[in-house]
Amino acid sequence: MSAPADFRPKSDFLRAMLERGYVHQCSDLAGLDELAARGEVVAYVGYDCTAPSLHVGSLISIMMLHWLQQTGNKPLPLMGGGTTRVGDPSGRDESRRLLSVEDIEANKDGIRRVFSNFLRFGEGRTDALMVDNAEWLTRLNYIDFLRDVGRHFSVNRMLSMDSVKLRLERDQELSFIEFNYMCLQGYDFVELSRRYGTNLQMGGSDQWGNIVTGIDLGRRMGTPQLYALTCPLLTTASGAKMGKTASGAVWLNAEQLSPYDYWQFWRNTEDADVVRFLKLYTLLPLDEIARLGALAGGEINEAKKVLATEATALLHGREQAERAAETARKTFEEGVAADTLPTVEVPGSELIGMGVLTAFVRAGLVASTGEARRQIKGGGLRLNDAPVADERATLTASDLTAGGAAKLSLGRKKHVLLKPN
Repeated sequence: MSAPADFRPKSDFLRAMLERGYVHQCSDLAGLDELAARGEVVAYVGYDCTAPSLHVGSLISIMMLHWLQQTGNKPLPLMGGGTTRVGDPSGRDESRRLLSVEDIEANKDGIRRVFSNFLRFGEGRTDALMVDNAEWLTRLNYIDFLRDVGRHFSVNRMLSMDSVKLRLERDQELSFIEFNYMCLQGYDFVELSRRYGTNLQMGGSDQWGNIVTGIDLGRRMGTPQLYALTCPLLTTASGAKMGKTASGAVWLNAEQLSPYDYWQFWRNTEDADVVRFLKLYTLLPLDEIARLGALAGGEINEAKKVLATEATALLHGREQAERAAETARKTFEEGVAADTLPTVEVPGSELIGMGVLTAFVRAGLVASTGEARRQIKGGGLRLNDAPVADERATLTASDLTAGGAAKLSLGRKKHVLLKPN
């Protein structure tokens, strides 16, 4: 259920969740509120290890864990070292590619690093604890699992879950291994309750069916009362999926996306999303967010800069955030090539004489020379801030004007320095 209009939370946790817009559904608001007010919530969110970094679509649940800890409760980020071997079918029309154990472990190591920026880990009562479901899932005996756990699942109910039903309605194949995913996720909840006293699972609204299945399994297997809390699956005001851009995913690890590009992602927020994103993705007080939200006309850009800097500071640290903001200021307001722009190095012998189309591909601004050619026709490519008009042009030594580098730009907001190594 979602929160009724007259619900007044006693706990700081649910107050923050509701005021900042994190709540989509909750299995028992009043019961969860009582627990949170006593500081007795132990909550987890599961993160499967399908890539070497999480992307910004996962950030809303990480922020929920952050606020949980800040309000006196205990967060457990759960690495899906076991469930990633199966693959979550939720929201997909086709099976996920099954990864090797080695790839899963490598991805897990990359994902883990993000959480220390948002959570405090340690041995204290509210300190975060990171766990991995491979601990128990990889040790299960199949026959014992079917007898002790599987008997509590109704196939009729499983078939009614969106993650299954939508795949079948679209005549898309659902493998037996994927069909088992909700059993494993439900069992995670039971196991975490037994091992760590976990009583709340949080996640995106697409996980509601899986989470309440875990609550039901817990009831059947004798755990204390379990709770579910989901956040909305965000789209931008124009309907685009949060975390996806024309150039790909917005990764949280700096190796996949530089702090500057991450800052630019938030700076490019649509006007209608600024207040909502300030509430969800920064720690700014609500009265300050209201002040920023009241800015009108061109002044809304100042609010976007605050959003970009505060969101980047949370993930990459204040120094990197301010450096990105200063780079953007120099680049856009002073029209100079800041030496902190993303840089791609190529051998000097290749750079001089390189075709301009190839240069934009090497810089990662376009995917192919064909795309570069199309951008030139639309006036979208610039070399050292001058429009590129001749697709047959090549780079010369005189183009290395920006501190010994050539400044390549796609549109007004994407810039890369191409320099010899």
